[in-house]
Amino acid sequence: MIRLALASLCAAALGCNPAGNSTDGPEVFANICATCHGPTGKPNEVMIAKLGVHDLTAPDFRKRVTPELVEHQIRTGSANKSMPALGSALTDAQITAVAAFVASESFVKR
Repeated sequence: MIRLALASLCAAALGCNPAGNSTDGPEVFANICATCHGPTGKPNEVMIAKLGVHDLTAPDFRKRVTPELVEHQIRTGSANKSMPALGSALTDAQITAVAAFVASESFVKR
């Protein structure tokens, strides 16, 4: 039930495209990804416990993160469907920008 509500919330939010036309990675992250992953990439305990949202600052994730990995996740969503596929909601330029930002060292140093 919570996953369905979150998916509906994400769809509603993305329907109005809060990222607009921005191709600034930090801005796209703040407007789209931070809703679930938190403003710093570290989701709150409720998001982790109820939806299994991943901590994008976790050392094990940081060791293996690449722009390609993040792009794939954004485009296809998570295997358990708790993260919706955003490939049709964001432009290719937005996906590339936010993936590069999340995979960068500056992501965890802000």
